[in-house]
Amino acid sequence: MAAGTYRARVIVLRKTRLGESDLILTMLSEDGSQIRAVAKGARKPSSQFASRLELYAVAEVLLASGRSLDIVKEARLVRGFKRIRGSMERAAGASGMAELLDRVTQLGLENEKLFALTESAFEHLDGAEIKAVPALTAAHILKAMAFSGFRPSLATCVCCGKDVDLAQAGSTIFVSYAEGGSICAACAPSNETIRLQSEVCAWTNVFLVSTFDRIEAFDVDLSTSFSVLQFCQSWVREHVGANLKSLQFFFTSGLFE
Repeated sequence: MAAGTYRARVIVLRKTRLGESDLILTMLSEDGSQIRAVAKGARKPSSQFASRLELYAVAEVLLASGRSLDIVKEARLVRGFKRIRGSMERAAGASGMAELLDRVTQLGLENEKLFALTESAFEHLDGAEIKAVPALTAAHILKAMAFSGFRPSLATCVCCGKDVDLAQAGSTIFVSYAEGGSICAACAPSNETIRLQSEVCAWTNVFLVSTFDRIEAFDVDLSTSFSVLQFCQSWVREHVGANLKSLQFFFTSGLFE
């Protein structure tokens, strides 16, 4: 292999136009770090990259190191997840996952769990029924945040460690995004909190700890899944400092009505 080149297994997270025919690709590497590289001529229909570096695809790439951006020299498609890009609902879910990863990953910062998590999430998204998309999206965001050091604590009070009962139907739970999760009634007066329905907190916790197989099989209504996504939006805003535009589209597009 020539000096200054390296191979990587990647998931394509974002494409940005550059010039008349090139693309800047933001990719999640198998080690969990972010790679940004230029694919020259990728927007030309005749380019080898056109079908091998689609959004959300898994690919094997050969890259040449550059000063500011690396250069894609070769690409081989591994998994295309064609149904994601062919469905507005599935694409909306994948976009939310990818936007978060674009925010929490960095060049040279390894976080190996993120790649396997995202590949599995895209695999389930590609084959799931449309009604499962919001739940799968929320689950990926919660797990990715946890792997990035921002895991919410919902079953125990973040202040004193006391168990918080999430099973009380119709009740509300004190939650502080800044402090990191649920707060018991005794600690609530000393903290800035909001009240969330216990059912929403319970499902948020379930999505966080369950496999995608289980989540896909759950009989959870769309309104609850959307409430968990609202929690995710607030959680990301607090701990990453980003308002995910993809989730905002989820809430306003009417795709799941």
